[in-house]
Amino acid sequence: MTSQDSIPTILKAYREIIDNALRGSLADESLPVYAMLRYCMGWSDCEGEKVNGITGKAVRPSLCMFACESTGGDAKYAVPAAVALELIHNFSLIHDEIQDHDEIRHHRDTLWKVWGVPKALVAGNILRVVADKALEPLYQLGRPEAMEIGRNLVTEACLEMIEGQYLDISFEGRLDISQDEYIGMISRKTGALIRCSVNLGSYIGSVYTSDALGVERVSRFREVGEHLGYAFQIRDDILGVWGREEDTGKQVGLDIRRKKNSLPIVHALATADKKELVVLKKIYSKDVVSDNDVERVLDILKSLGSQKHAEDLAFQYCELAIKVLDTIDIDTKSRGEMEDLIKFLLVRTY
Repeated sequence: MTSQDSIPTILKAYREIIDNALRGSLADESLPVYAMLRYCMGWSDCEGEKVNGITGKAVRPSLCMFACESTGGDAKYAVPAAVALELIHNFSLIHDEIQDHDEIRHHRDTLWKVWGVPKALVAGNILRVVADKALEPLYQLGRPEAMEIGRNLVTEACLEMIEGQYLDISFEGRLDISQDEYIGMISRKTGALIRCSVNLGSYIGSVYTSDALGVERVSRFREVGEHLGYAFQIRDDILGVWGREEDTGKQVGLDIRRKKNSLPIVHALATADKKELVVLKKIYSKDVVSDNDVERVLDILKSLGSQKHAEDLAFQYCELAIKVLDTIDIDTKSRGEMEDLIKFLLVRTY
């Protein structure tokens, strides 16, 4: 796993505030479903006992608070939005794990694996509603429109995210997915919440500035988030095929076993020769993909340079994010911290 020393400043600077606020949002003891959600967040075991489990990277809430602070605001005013974004992200993971039949996350059983699909679905739905409630303290900004705009941005991002999940599922069984279709899908599925994180954070920060630069910063931060969302998902796709089990907590080649049309497979199907294409189509038409099948696909991906293609594309999007970042009027320290985060996300191993 990644050491604390190598974790970017942005992911460490706000972590304690984010964790405390998240725990507060799910502190309800009235129903067992909240214990399920605390398990989902990595704070307890399936018996409800507190543990120091592996938690998520908190990329989205950290980006939200960073963008707020970088545009002149006090980061604490972005906490409600940051919490809402992280809860929505976890809501999506609960449903995604059910749809993909994923049994492991962060080296332990997923929610549906422990409590069954019906209860996991309900728990995910509750998390989505709690996220809406988490936004209510935005009223403290003293600007009524902040709450309305904030809720609209989050709702729009959530809808796009769900649309992206639908597209991802609809790609299953198809062997003719173009790279443009793939990019359109991840723009929604992964990109929407990341765009919203920097968009909403910079908007909250701009509430404190009345000059035209505030509006300009919001627009530019959203553009940074767009490029970052593409790079983030492409890196996920790379890890889904080549990530080490000790880092990801999942089998090597899991996306191949699940017959996912991730970027490496989309590239392979578009560039394979007739013989390789026959092999790929045969394996992807099977009900169960064997270890030997995974190895054969990995060999084809290697021969076609599909990993390098994905890495190069992720790098291009990171470069675009940095290029836009350089046009934003923020201090040198903040710009450097954001560049460090972008570079970390490009090479992360989990």
